[in-house]
Amino acid sequence: MLRMLGIETSCDETAASVVALDESGTPKILSNVVLSQIEDHAAFGGVVPEIAARAHVEALDGIVASALDEAGVSVDDLDGIAATAGPGLIGGLIVGLMTAKAIAAASGKPLVAVNHLEGHALTARLTDGVEFPYLLLLVSGGHTQVILVRGVGDYERWATTIDDALGEAFDKTAKLVGLPYPGGPNVERAAREGDASRFSFPRPLRGEARLDFSFSGLKTAVRQAATAIAPLSDQDVADICASFQRAITETLEERVGKSLSRFREIYPDIDDPALVVAGGVAANKAIRETLDRLCGKHAMRLVAPPIALCTDNAAMIAWAGLERMRAGMASNDESMSFAPRSRWPLDERASPMIGSGKRGAKA
Repeated sequence: MLRMLGIETSCDETAASVVALDESGTPKILSNVVLSQIEDHAAFGGVVPEIAARAHVEALDGIVASALDEAGVSVDDLDGIAATAGPGLIGGLIVGLMTAKAIAAASGKPLVAVNHLEGHALTARLTDGVEFPYLLLLVSGGHTQVILVRGVGDYERWATTIDDALGEAFDKTAKLVGLPYPGGPNVERAAREGDASRFSFPRPLRGEARLDFSFSGLKTAVRQAATAIAPLSDQDVADICASFQRAITETLEERVGKSLSRFREIYPDIDDPALVVAGGVAANKAIRETLDRLCGKHAMRLVAPPIALCTDNAAMIAWAGLERMRAGMASNDESMSFAPRSRWPLDERASPMIGSGKRGAKA
């Protein structure tokens, strides 16, 4: 049995996990401890990097100890330590990676520096045993991408956002209508009570042959609608959220549908083709239902890991470390000298897009 400790500190969750792989290749999550910093950042309407880094410093040692204790193992029982090395907030990445390096150096265990996006990309293999190749839709606060996953370390980015990430659009919409942080869950909650037909918001890039996404224009339309009828009643807020969410789901249906068609053309003989959805926005029920219907139209299976494993967590980092170790792709010398990267594209061969914005193709 192989056992890997994972550490995740790329944003505002301090997390540690132990994941095991038995001789038959069956994975098991032995522990998965996550400390959220939502309350620390709520007053600011978003994540403050300095506060996040300080919170990681204060909490990480205890979180790692809790993960080992819950798993019933000691550092001596581990076969390696994996830590998120990017992309993310540089202060948090430094805390997590340096802690992992210290544990590895003191114990003599190998270290695996993991790309946070690879953790998301491989989670479905941990939870559902999905076979390569498959298509990944990554939707989070910092990323909106469609990625072809051909194997461990073998990724091809098909689409990205040319401006705002989807999670960012949800958070900014929430702020515009006066909903508290975190925005995504609160927009979804308000939308349940709203009239989705009241506001006619745009469906960005509809009809274009490219596979990419755009959400800044939709965000602007929300601001204009809210300004025109201010001050907003509770029903106004609910209607704006419902109309916004419908625009998002219809945009995803049209945009992602093009990628599914391309995947089916390239791999017509795969017995069980899958679209994997990951990232915090994947917790949105309306988005999951839309993607499920879309996959049905394309004779594909939607794989959505449990919500706790869609948002940032350390189990996915430990698993990515195990996948890399098993594939012979974990170089201890390289990992011990690896410097944290605030930007680290999963497909480094893809060219940056003009107009991609601060969190577009290069994030």
